[in-house]
Amino acid sequence: MHRPSTPDTEAAFAEELSVVRPGLSAPYAAALPGARAAVLTRLWRALAFEPLPWIARRETGRDGLTLALTDGRRVHGPFADPYATSAYVTEVRLGERVYERPDALVAALGVPHGPDFASELAHSVASSALSRAGRSASGDAVGPPGASWVWEQRIVDGHPYHPNCRSRPGFSVAEQLAYGPEHGPTVEMGLVPVDDALVTGDWPKWLRDGERVLIPVHPWQSAHVLDAPVQEGFAARPLMSLRTLAVPDGPHVKTALSARLTSSVRDISVYSVEAADTVSVFMEGMAARLDAPLHITRTLGAATAGSPDLAAVVRESPDEYAGTGERCVPVAALPLTGLPGKASWFAEFTRLVLTVGLRLLELGVALEAHGQNLLVILDRADAPVRLVYRDLADIRVSPARLARHGVPLPRLSGRIVTDDETALRRKLFGSLVGGTLGATAGSTAVLRAALETVAPDLPHTADLPALLGEPLPAKALTLMRLSPGTPGDLWTRLPQPLAGPRSS
Repeated sequence: MHRPSTPDTEAAFAEELSVVRPGLSAPYAAALPGARAAVLTRLWRALAFEPLPWIARRETGRDGLTLALTDGRRVHGPFADPYATSAYVTEVRLGERVYERPDALVAALGVPHGPDFASELAHSVASSALSRAGRSASGDAVGPPGASWVWEQRIVDGHPYHPNCRSRPGFSVAEQLAYGPEHGPTVEMGLVPVDDALVTGDWPKWLRDGERVLIPVHPWQSAHVLDAPVQEGFAARPLMSLRTLAVPDGPHVKTALSARLTSSVRDISVYSVEAADTVSVFMEGMAARLDAPLHITRTLGAATAGSPDLAAVVRESPDEYAGTGERCVPVAALPLTGLPGKASWFAEFTRLVLTVGLRLLELGVALEAHGQNLLVILDRADAPVRLVYRDLADIRVSPARLARHGVPLPRLSGRIVTDDETALRRKLFGSLVGGTLGATAGSTAVLRAALETVAPDLPHTADLPALLGEPLPAKALTLMRLSPGTPGDLWTRLPQPLAGPRSS
């Protein structure tokens, strides 16, 4: 078994942990093998399905999958399920050497930009082990019954398919324990007064000081990025995105966090602030026009000091849309409820999300409906009855589709506006099927069974044949990390779940 001979990220985490939280040292060490397998499984999915230029071909044999590299070497591992979420890959063989650590495998591959990616993978493993150790020591978060933030803090492993699922470069162990939602902290937010802020929407009065706007600031941002006086602010609970926090009995606050989490630096562009109110009002109208069980969390206000490093968005809590006896659960947390394990329940959920997504796409809006942006309202019997969508920054709007339905285009420009059919379908299908449904199902077999059940009931829109009959788009997350000079998203196509053997 190949192991690095020099001090590495896992050891560095262990050393810091022995100082800041020694009681977690043993749980952290125990969690490392599982964390390595979780990240290696995500990496193997990428190697199996993404258009990586140094893979010449893929060969499926009786004992698994073999990758033939352009330099003549061969990589061998188990059969790859594009929708699996279990950590089923514990080792991969490159030539005659076996690797259990994803960072060591990437380093050995010697591909362009591999060293930086290997470093991120090592951080992802160590952070994942820390997250698992913290949860095993503290148990589940405790809060008001049904509060969505409680569910968010129970999610331990991060992105279900990204090898950088827990990569947080720039965060020390102490900062992860203090700010990571899976560790159950309360975060003390700061406020930066700004005299000439750009504000859209109705910025809350409690975030004003006379004529000055008070922009909420995450403590990591104030410590590492901003060179501005920060006033004492308010306590809040971090959500799964880490930089968005729930104010007790109040709204959610999305802050700028100039750190790379998974793939992207999580700042807030001036463009997003400028468009925030327009997009929010437009989407409220679209949800009403849709006449379907979909709620949009309203953007209450957005503000920026003219810099992506100092900006914030305040929006409604999704809990506002849960009635008496109901609970609002982020889709990423659904596996924790045990409900997706019931075939009838998962089929009902699949029917709900695909119906809403297809009807809205037909009207002219493609949601980025992954497990973080999409929440489901469960009734007293735990049936999925309505959806809640939050964070409108990355939807896509089609002027041509809107016009066909007599809907005027709002005053929007930039990346959010497109009539490109491929881009629209990638946005919705890549997030909704490759993300929400795939991750909730946890395997191709479960996803296929649900799609077989609900396919006859889905809206017969022009997009339905592509959804049910073609390979499905997914972001090529590893290719993106290995292509730092290429802006924007890169894509791959995953096998169509309905193309496999039919369920009996």
